[in-house]
Amino acid sequence: MRVVNIGEARTHLSRLVRAAAEGEPFVIARAGKPLVKVVALDVSEPRSRIGFMAGEISVPDDFDGMGSDEIQTTFSANN
Repeated sequence: MRVVNIGEARTHLSRLVRAAAEGEPFVIARAGKPLVKVVALDVSEPRSRIGFMAGEISVPDDFDGMGSDEIQTTFSANN
């Protein structure tokens, strides 16, 4: 693995980060002592959640009318 000193890392940071993102990690050192390791993040593309529960739940046919009697009674009561 490539080891670079802080000065070189500062000067060539963009190039080093690009290489790390492409799978070439590196270590930043000060006075020859390793301080940090720079590696690419393992970030997967977000998946679409549409249909993720297909077949797991069911919606009753009368869903839109559920509770309508109670709602009608509550809001049409004489005050």
